[in-house]
Amino acid sequence: MTETSLPPSRAATAGLALSVLVASLGTSAANVALPTISRELDGTFAQTQWVALAYLLTMTATSLTVGHLGDLLGRRRILWIGIALFTTAAALCAVAPTLWMLIAARALQGIGAAVMMALPLARARDLVAPERLGRVMGLLGTTAAVGTASGPALGGLLITVAGWPMIFAAMVPLGLLTAALTGTSGRDVEGGRTAHRGFDLGGVLLLTAAVALYTLGATGAGTGESWSTLPLLGGAVVVGALFMLRESRAAHPLLPPSLLRNRRVSLGAALNLVVGTVMMSTLVVGPFFLAGGLHLEPAAIGATMAAGPLASICTGVIAGRVVDRFGTRRTTSSGLVAMVLGTLALALLPALWGLPGYITGTVLLAPGYQLFLAANNTGVLSATSADRRGVTSGLLGLSRNLGLVTGASVLAALFATASGSPDIAAASPEALTTALRTTFLVTAALLAAAVLSLTTVREGSAPREPTVRATAR
Repeated sequence: MTETSLPPSRAATAGLALSVLVASLGTSAANVALPTISRELDGTFAQTQWVALAYLLTMTATSLTVGHLGDLLGRRRILWIGIALFTTAAALCAVAPTLWMLIAARALQGIGAAVMMALPLARARDLVAPERLGRVMGLLGTTAAVGTASGPALGGLLITVAGWPMIFAAMVPLGLLTAALTGTSGRDVEGGRTAHRGFDLGGVLLLTAAVALYTLGATGAGTGESWSTLPLLGGAVVVGALFMLRESRAAHPLLPPSLLRNRRVSLGAALNLVVGTVMMSTLVVGPFFLAGGLHLEPAAIGATMAAGPLASICTGVIAGRVVDRFGTRRTTSSGLVAMVLGTLALALLPALWGLPGYITGTVLLAPGYQLFLAANNTGVLSATSADRRGVTSGLLGLSRNLGLVTGASVLAALFATASGSPDIAAASPEALTTALRTTFLVTAALLAAAVLSLTTVREGSAPREPTVRATAR
């Protein structure tokens, strides 16, 4: 039985999309509850931040591992387990009596979210014919944007109606529905032989430690707690080097060196990191400029910040169809070029046009991001053999999350430094405009370098694979 003989039903495709949507809601909806949680569970600001950080940390640190487990044990099976873990953890969050129990439940939920963000990509490649894969990747990108954009509004509404526990309680029926729809996707697809079935526990521990150290160090840099930044980041480099050394010698590596030698895969992961960094910069830099540089009220800031996600929602599915029509390399380049134009607009137009200039930049940036996301995910997974799609999708998730962490720290620090003010909240509008220009000129340069890097890769067909047999999981 070949892969293309396993067409997904609409319900199965909806299940994959809902998986990404619910995991995205888990990221954005809970953040709006942090002040209320701090007050009701008697936590300090720094302690309560761990409600968000624990989720991000475990989701990032386990992305590659859960993808690897999908390849070993069946991607459909591990996706089910991840949804069950996420849903159970959401219920535990809703009834948590203390702040630290809530943080522990959020850490478990983050592991489930890693599965729900990574494996739908691999599962889509298992089930969808290559000529239609782009539009499914576009759908997954759209649902991720919907979750990110609607999370704060939904969370605020639920807090108002029933208190902060309802944010997590509402995820339970969504998780159950996701599990039910995902179960309609039929049998698992197995692409490799049992020779690839070893589990690299040492590699898992080293990678988790390296990602945790980097995330904690970068987060400290972004919040001004620089006393621990260099030791943590230095530790991340050392442990990361140990991880790569182990992988080069392991009999059954977590991240096979041969996968990284695949130019399309390694470049796609690197591009994912760069683009994630750029997109996160808009979320952390934008509010400061809109408030201090354009003197907008909070409601107006929220409405302005929604312009980009709304543009993403409107263009995600279209982007997928463009990928299917014009191919991955051309569409990836087009998406990155559109993002370059968007970042240049954000750098230059607000000083000339004010708010309309800022909105123009975000509206240019978001569709470019959707083009890139659909094309890059399609291209990378099409260049991967069936027995390694799980770990490849995990690698894409890991690189994206590391990019988000980097954007929230490095580019936020660049913005603060470029303002020339020790207190960013007290900086003048002129200083904030200069800082915005500097930050987005740097991001434009990063994206331009990304466009040039694509010239080293030729678009081609997916690698030849053995006939894939379906096995019940």
